This record gives sequence, C-alpha cells and structure tokens, in this order.
Amino acid sequence: MESLDATDPRTVGGYPLFARLGAGGMGQVYLARTPAGRALALKTVRSEFGLDPGFGERFAREIRHADRVRSPWTVAVVDFSPPGTRPPWLATEYVAAPSLADWVAAHGPLPEAALMSLAAELCEALRAVHTAGLAHRDVKPSNVLLGPDRPLLIDFGIARAAEDSRHTRTGGVIGSPGYMAPEQATAGASTEPGDLFALAAVLVYAATGHGPFSKPGEEPSTPALMYRIVHEDADLSGLPDAVGPLVRACLVKEPEERPTADGALALLAADGHRAGGWRAALPPGLADELSARQARVRALLADPTAVAGPSPYAPTAPLTAAGTGSLPGGTAAPPHAAYLQQPGPVSGPSAPVPPSGPWNPPRTPGRRPGGRVALAVAAVVALLVVIGIIVDQQRGSDDNAKNPDPGGSTGTSTSATAPSDALPAAWVGTWAGTGPGDPNGELPSDNFKVTLTLHAGVRGDTVGQDVSNIRGTASGSELGCTEALQLSQVQGNTVLLRVTSARPTDQSSPLTCRTGHAYTVSMTDTRTLHLDPGPQAVGAPSTLTKQG
Repeated sequence: MESLDATDPRTVGGYPLFARLGAGGMGQVYLARTPAGRALALKTVRSEFGLDPGFGERFAREIRHADRVRSPWTVAVVDFSPPGTRPPWLATEYVAAPSLADWVAAHGPLPEAALMSLAAELCEALRAVHTAGLAHRDVKPSNVLLGPDRPLLIDFGIARAAEDSRHTRTGGVIGSPGYMAPEQATAGASTEPGDLFALAAVLVYAATGHGPFSKPGEEPSTPALMYRIVHEDADLSGLPDAVGPLVRACLVKEPEERPTADGALALLAADGHRAGGWRAALPPGLADELSARQARVRALLADPTAVAGPSPYAPTAPLTAAGTGSLPGGTAAPPHAAYLQQPGPVSGPSAPVPPSGPWNPPRTPGRRPGGRVALAVAAVVALLVVIGIIVDQQRGSDDNAKNPDPGGSTGTSTSATAPSDALPAAWVGTWAGTGPGDPNGELPSDNFKVTLTLHAGVRGDTVGQDVSNIRGTASGSELGCTEALQLSQVQGNTVLLRVTSARPTDQSSPLTCRTGHAYTVSMTDTRTLHLDPGPQAVGAPSTLTKQG
C-alpha cells in the first residue's frame, strides 16, 4: 500500500481515495470508502481499454455476470462505471489480506495443512462460480486473497473484458501465461474445465513456490510457457502427496477428462479434506499480518480530511466516437492525465442517507447500488431499486445506445432506432411492482414497492414521478424516496428519466434523497417494464406492471 501522489485523483465515481493498493496490466487499484465508512478496492482500467468502442459494454456485461456469483468465497461488486466513462472503473468490497502470490513470494510455500485447506476452499469457490453458469477464466495466485475466514477468488469481469479487448486487437489468447489450460493456449477458449486446470496450477505454486510449467527462479517467456502447457508434462517435483491426486487429475490435457468442481471436492473429501477449516490452518504469521493490515486500513479511512464528492479534476465530455470526446460547440476535450469521470445520469434512483452520515457522494453514470454482501458495504445506498439497465448515456449514439442483454433479458435492441423527442403513448399511466426487500441488509427490509407514474411530455419536460416504498424490518419505518422525473431521452423501447427533485416518501423522515441522476427503463410489452437484475438493489421488484 502506497500513498497517493500528485498524479492520482482524489475521488473516482464520487468515492474518496486514500491510498494505492497496487497496479498491474489492467490499471491502478485504490483504497476507497463508502458513505458508511466501509473499505472498497477501486480499480481503474488503463485508458487504452476505454478507447475500444466495445469495451464498455463488455465490461458492464461481465461484471453483471460476476455479481451473479453469490458465495462466501468471492468479494461483492459494489459499483462500477457505465459504458462511455473514461477510464472504466470497478469498486468491490475490500479485504485487507495478501494475495497468495505475494504471501508465497515473501514467506515461501504453504505448509501442508494450509495447502489442503486452500485446495478445498478454492474448489468450493469454483463450484459457486460454475453453479452460477460462469467460468472465471483467470484463476491465478494473484487473484486469490488469503482472508481471515477463508481464501477469496477475485477479479472476474474486469480482467475478462479487457482481455477480450486484447484478443480482439491482437488475435492473442485470454488468460495468464503459466495458469491457462491447453485449450486456452491453443484456441483461446476456456470454460469450467479450464478453471480446474488453473486451480491445479495455483496449488502447485502454493506448494512449491513456482508453477507446474516453470522451474524455481526461472522466468520463461510466454511462448515457452504456452508450448510447455500444450505439449509437455507438468513438473510436480516437491508436490506433497496429499494434494497429488487432485492436481494430477486437473492437469490432464483433455478438458473433458478433468473433474468438475464437485468431482474435485469429492477427491479431497475421500482423504478427509473439506472446506471450513481455514482459520485453524492459517500459515504461521498470517494472522498477525491480517491484523496489521486491518489496523492500517481503519486508520486511513478515519482520516477526517478525506476529499468527498466529485473529483477535483475536470470531467471529460461524453464520447462521440471511439476514443474521442467533444464539448459543446465542437471543441476537442483532451483527456486529463489523472482519472476522469464523465458527467451524466445513473441507472438508478437516489438513495436515502441518514442525516448523521459523514458524506453524501454524487451519483455518476451507471452507478449501481450494491447487492447482497455489497449491501453491507454500501449500507443505505443499496436499499433503493436501480431501475433499468446500464446503457451508454451518449445522446444520439447509434453505436453505443443499445440495450445490453445480460444473459436473459427479453428487451429488444434499440441500436438502430433514432431518438425521439416525445414519450410514447404506451408509456403513459401508472406502473407498479413489489419485491421481497432484503431482511439481511444493514438496514433490513421486508417489502420493496416501486410505483412509477408517467404522463405525456417531450424531452426536457417533467413527465411523472417515481415512488419507492421500502419497509424497514426493525423499525417499521419508511425508507424510500419520491422523485420528480424529467424526460431525458427516448430510444426505441428504452426511456431515460432524470431526477430533478426528490424527498423522502415519508415526509417526516430525516433521510436525505439525492437528485441529478437518471435511470433507464425498458418496455418488454405494452403491460410490462423490465428492470434489469444486474445492477438492481437486493429485494427490489424485477418488473413493473401497468395498473388499470
């Protein structure tokens, strides 16, 4: 962890930054903080990826997919940038723990008890990923955090979206050399069996200090590593016998011959190794390291001088073409050396904030309140529904104004539809939906109702209001907001509505509701509005139905 320097922004996406956590091929990672004071790892992506016109959509899609993995072995996605923001960024729950790569580099291979516990925990992590219908595709030592309760598997969508950009530009493969499966090295394709191959390579590293296709102290080139992965047997010298059967089964060249995550767990269970024993098996010194890291983070986040609100650096203009921006009047908008934010709407209504809250961050494009564990991180921010899906906020862009399908949306693409000035007649009326709320949130709720009332109007007019009713479980109090909505854009079956004023639904409530953001709603048929499940807050309704 390093101090910020003069080239670093002081906020990204409205989150104050406190320190550099590290940097890599993807970009810079910062320590940030939520309104409730919880720690975030905020990763900014190098500007070259933002210049790829397809990156933003892939970035949002992959992170929505990653957030489908709801397990104790993954960190929660709290927030991320929408397509068009330069540079793209991702905020996740921060775990003050070393990566497996850093720990082994500093302290050597894991003891056998810790190694076998690591194997069982990572198998459980992969089972959760695969059960969600996903493959991680970048399992490697630096993507494993040695947390206090269990190891955690990190970096789903951000790496994959950017690697897709590299693959598109260069014809290269997607993955990390030394930890990719043969089918990745040859065809660029990797599914669940590729994750099991990578898991075995990670376990070899944890047990010996080097990967299965390199030797101690050796730094082979990427082509050499890929050749060995495809054509040579793994070097398993020094591997403990206890983990040998699992590693050998997962390192076979043919993907169909590898075990599934369930099969890998069965191999471990046959010898009495199961998840749940990590705390008892921590490597010597790790507990003290974790305590020291946590204390340092608490001290940093308690800084009363931390910058809150918008970045002090000038924002960029909305993208008008791949990698270009313009200001009103056509003046070029050169990117600042620091990380910049694109002003504009967000895909969700404002969140109420208790009056005692120390900080009230502005909303940025495509910002999503957190889900499940992210709810605990983002506190009250995550209590309100995010209506709609992440779309490009660029007015009139045919390239990026389409409705991304996160894998199941029935919305129709509007990429070839010209914008309209008027709210279509089919939208006029009252729409409502009810969700179960979130009984496990930091502010528990047991009912989440959204009522959207719209009337005729044209762009720039106030065309209705959105009322959120969220019933607090503990107090029975009302936690929602009522917002006035201005028509910002109509694009095919998608409408962009901006919040011009907001108040607590319970006018006697001391909560504060934010304004200035916007959200997107898609019509799936004349009686139904679709709320995308990716960025939506926990417990919110998934659809709104026309009333009357």
